[in-house]
Amino acid sequence: MIEMIKNKEDELSFVIRSINSSYANALRRSSEEIPVLATDTVEITKNDSMLYDEMLALRIGLIPLKSDKTFTLPEDCTCKGKGCMKCTASLILKAVGPCTVKSGDLKSKTVKPVFDDMPIVLLQEGQELELVADAKLGKGISHAKHSPGLVWFRAYPKIELSKECDKECLKVCPKDVFDLEKSSIKNLLNCDLCNACVEECKKRNKDEIKISGSEEDFIFEIESWGQMPAKEIFAESIKALQDNLKELDKDIKKL
Repeated sequence: MIEMIKNKEDELSFVIRSINSSYANALRRSSEEIPVLATDTVEITKNDSMLYDEMLALRIGLIPLKSDKTFTLPEDCTCKGKGCMKCTASLILKAVGPCTVKSGDLKSKTVKPVFDDMPIVLLQEGQELELVADAKLGKGISHAKHSPGLVWFRAYPKIELSKECDKECLKVCPKDVFDLEKSSIKNLLNCDLCNACVEECKKRNKDEIKISGSEEDFIFEIESWGQMPAKEIFAESIKALQDNLKELDKDIKKL
């Protein structure tokens, strides 16, 4: 069962109940098997900037890219990964200082950066930068630049609170979980199991708070880099996990 907490274009937060940590982690890891577009190679013909070519290539490689065109994974393309219009898109950058070169300066007919204002490098008066970058689909399991976003989960918190609980123990909570006036739980989902309140109680030789994490209920958080909506990341993660399970089933039958 899934309970939605936050549902935005680039952020998704929900509770999944009645699963185990292994299944939850499999869902998290499966997000790294979603094909995502990113710069694969960069050919720099002129670089007068303060950064080495390798650093420039690294920065450009981490710029999120998007496209209305459907690309093929290089290993599945008819060109066998050599590079063609089906699997590769080129971006051109030409800049002359003084200026701050930004992601929006990368130009292409089929691909564009998700954000135009990401700084790449600062050019002083008379400095130039010229390069051609080739973007291809890839998966986060091979390189983080192909990750669609940040996906993580945590155990659903369980809190046992005594009616006689000392308010001083509750004041140390950094997540605003408790209602200090009523000595009760106000924002349960804010709890990240830090146990700060429990430790404070121990210092006072008291045992009025017990905190634990559920072993079958988990809170998932998804933040998209912008290539696809957060909800789509979750849907594609489930699909990737299903595909892997089908392949495992085929391999088992061959034994």
